[in-house]
Amino acid sequence: MPQKSRARRSALMAELTVESRRYMAAYALFNQAVADHLRLHPTDLQCLNLLSLETVPVTTGRIAELTGLTTGSATRLVDRLERGGYVTRERDTADRRRVLVTTVPERMAEIGEVWERLNGAWAAMFEAYDDDEVALLIAHMRRTVELSALQVTALREGAPSVSGPGRA
Repeated sequence: MPQKSRARRSALMAELTVESRRYMAAYALFNQAVADHLRLHPTDLQCLNLLSLETVPVTTGRIAELTGLTTGSATRLVDRLERGGYVTRERDTADRRRVLVTTVPERMAEIGEVWERLNGAWAAMFEAYDDDEVALLIAHMRRTVELSALQVTALREGAPSVSGPGRA
């Protein structure tokens, strides 16, 4: 790579590092504000978000997998959500040993109303991008989800870091 290109790449990577930190902090603060508005813990809000993406009721073990929490922490999270009326627990009719967690549609609709009010601004922001840019954003988000899961596992196992997922 020519010297001029290396310098530009170095400057861009430095800027990306700074903006990534701002982006992550902004998301965490946004998530906290939405959770505060709904009177939920941020982890509980994200658990409900993840549960809304599941197509069937799930076990507490699956919730632990989705959230990266231990099974004990996931159980306490489900306890809080159940007390708040956001989920119910029911025995699996196919396997009575298993307990399935199901979201309560009315409570999820309350969260949905908040997201609906916020989505207009996000949609308008994404309208500024052409289809190729939106595809790039989607690819970036998918890779970020993959890498985040790997990093969470590495951190929980005491490993210093992992290498990122390959390019698609």
